[in-house]
Amino acid sequence: MFNGTYEQRLSDWHSFRNTLEHSKDPLQDVINQYNQATQVSRYTDPWSPNLWPTAWELINENTYCDFCTVLGMYYSLQLTERFTEANFEIHIGIDREQSTSYYLLIIDDRVIGYDSERHVSIDDLPKTYQSERVYHLPLTN
Repeated sequence: MFNGTYEQRLSDWHSFRNTLEHSKDPLQDVINQYNQATQVSRYTDPWSPNLWPTAWELINENTYCDFCTVLGMYYSLQLTERFTEANFEIHIGIDREQSTSYYLLIIDDRVIGYDSERHVSIDDLPKTYQSERVYHLPLTN
């Protein structure tokens, strides 16, 4: 999904989204898929949503910083029938105790981005985590 021409990446992304419709764990599948993307230093300003790339711009640019990875996961899930009723939020936050910043994708009560290898329950976030900005993302229907 991250190799080839724009048209090939777009086709691969479409095929990937189709697999999410019937996956036993689509959140884990999206994590596994985007963990394969080559990471770059910050490329997009997470504080300026009007500057965020669209899904198609993201596929075209094929440049994934930590924040663009979260955007790609959001677009991949949001553009499926399976998640048309899901509530999506992107949180920019910090763990005050560890001084670690996070870009989180929250889908209903599940969190992607706190643990890079798996999704967790929102209840599993430590008490020291604090969201500094929350973006409520639109439903697709």
